[in-house]
Amino acid sequence: MTRRYETVFILTPVLSAEQVKETVVKFKESLKGFGAKLLHEEDWGLKKLAYPIQKKSTGFYHLFEYEAEGEKIANMEVNLKRDEKVMRFLTVSMDKHAIAFAESRKTRTKKD
Repeated sequence: MTRRYETVFILTPVLSAEQVKETVVKFKESLKGFGAKLLHEEDWGLKKLAYPIQKKSTGFYHLFEYEAEGEKIANMEVNLKRDEKVMRFLTVSMDKHAIAFAESRKTRTKKD
């Protein structure tokens, strides 16, 4: 059964813009390789962290919203854990309220 998920990951700030793009494309292809359907993605850019991670105070944030089967998520998370460019990541399963909020967020960003 496919469910809707959202994954946010933080990449190390020492990467160049090109390296960030390559890494995001790599994870996007990996998602598609696991049979996930990418619904939406957002690049939040370089942001200050709430607390230092690996002695760094900033990081490149990126969000993926997708539909996939539950057992495939573990494979995606293994790829995120193995990549040294990723400082942190969080994957959440979206309920109907989170889906409604995500849809409203998309329409708000399109207006801006």
